[in-house]
Amino acid sequence: MEKYQEIERSIIKKFRKGIWREFTKAIKDYELIKENDKIMVCISGGKDSFLLAKCIQELERHGKIKFKAYFVTMNPGYNTENYNKIIENAQTLNIPLEVFDSDIFAVASKLNPVNPCYLCARMRRGYLYSKAQELGCNKIALGHHFDDVIETTLLSMFYGAEIKTMLPKLHSDNFPGLELIRPMYLIKENDIIAWQKSNNLTFINCACPLTSKKDDQEMGKMGKRKEMKELIQKLRQEKKGIDNNIFTALNNINMNCILGYKKDGKYTSFLDEYEKK
Repeated sequence: MEKYQEIERSIIKKFRKGIWREFTKAIKDYELIKENDKIMVCISGGKDSFLLAKCIQELERHGKIKFKAYFVTMNPGYNTENYNKIIENAQTLNIPLEVFDSDIFAVASKLNPVNPCYLCARMRRGYLYSKAQELGCNKIALGHHFDDVIETTLLSMFYGAEIKTMLPKLHSDNFPGLELIRPMYLIKENDIIAWQKSNNLTFINCACPLTSKKDDQEMGKMGKRKEMKELIQKLRQEKKGIDNNIFTALNNINMNCILGYKKDGKYTSFLDEYEKK
């Protein structure tokens, strides 16, 4: 059996409960993939996006819903070591990877040398949506997972003074007809790490050239996300299932017991309905 076949088998067998079952549950519960979809799977080079690619590949081959997947990496200016590692992993995992180049790292750093992260993220999004249109895709799949969801939720509460989260799918505002989906929405990062270690795989981490020059405190929001990750790990140790409670709370909001909410830019206070009762 080839190594990539062993890796595929591990997803379906050894990690069926933590990975494959949660992957297919998200697909079904959130209606992420439909008949005749054309999906561009974005591979950044990290463990999450490569696992996403293997799960999508397996579903395309053996799932009941017929769809077409395209596996794409955008090279924003990776150094040679990171670029070669991505290509090597794609070959090891038997993923038919298409790479297209951009100069995002260089442009973002030039325009905002102190904190290019926001600009970099916007440029990445634009390039990826344009590539999806070029391929004739109607959906873009990203490798965000369960931990990303609750980290984003806590970041919004602690530092944004609002309750919002990362949705499992959303329509593009600037690219009509394109939808972003997150099929790994229910998969926990610990299970992804266990899968990686079990198969002796090594992926790139953050390939941003800025992170090698500045510490987490200087990196602002990136450091705050690490802070949330560490907080969640601590809470898990103190109370089993607390991460699930945070996640479930986002699907169980009691509108009778909140001070107010915003929808489509309009704010509604509990006082608006209070005197009517």
